[in-house]
Amino acid sequence: MGTQGHERDPVSPPSLYLRTLEGRAPLEAMTSLALWPLLVAGPRGDGHTVLVLPGLLASDRSTEMLRAYLQQRGFEAAGWGQGNNLGPRPGVIDDCLLLLQQLHQRSGRKVSLVGQSLGGVYARLLAAMASDSVRLVISLGSPLAGPASASHARRVYHAVSGPHARDDRRRELLRQPPRVPTSSIYSRSDGVVAWQSSVLPAQALVENIEVRASHIGMAMHPAVLHAVADRLAQPEGQWAPFQRHGIRQWIYGDPHRRR
Repeated sequence: MGTQGHERDPVSPPSLYLRTLEGRAPLEAMTSLALWPLLVAGPRGDGHTVLVLPGLLASDRSTEMLRAYLQQRGFEAAGWGQGNNLGPRPGVIDDCLLLLQQLHQRSGRKVSLVGQSLGGVYARLLAAMASDSVRLVISLGSPLAGPASASHARRVYHAVSGPHARDDRRRELLRQPPRVPTSSIYSRSDGVVAWQSSVLPAQALVENIEVRASHIGMAMHPAVLHAVADRLAQPEGQWAPFQRHGIRQWIYGDPHRRR
């Protein structure tokens, strides 16, 4: 579900080697559990609500570790509550929008959106549709900037979404420069979505953060958990780009290096 799926582009889906490396996802989860004492000493939240959206075919179960971590760090983490994500079928985006507005009204504060893969696309759409309710957006391995063909999930996406897979209005919303701070977390070793598809063009309020993670395990990877908490912990209205100082320069890649 890339923003330029109708255009020809040289970006190809990840190699078979990278697809094979997706098997490391359980190890990434176990690493986070082992490093939990360090992770929970990280950035502290201010209690605002974070809506977490799952990837294609996944449910809220896939984001349990991420939401548990955010809850522990002082955020109010909420799942999307729509079962398995079967694409943007009729009512899906509308229900997400309604939930976003309800969470905003309930707390009286803007809501942050975190989405894995297709969930990150939803997050961008929601921010474009209701920016007054959104504090910031974080996507994890989401195909936001590349062609739809640069993902191994394309056939599955079209199969479960049916005629609703392509939508000119959604594509146009994704093309618009984000009106709220937006962080795209991506991995060059992503075995499902070509990493180039997750790198957003340089714009105000936009940043790219490179991690070394699988696609499936991105919401369970310790570097991702830390980066998400770091972004969410910023005071509202005082957003600044992620810094790779100190030990971070060994953990996070340089998104500005030659591709």
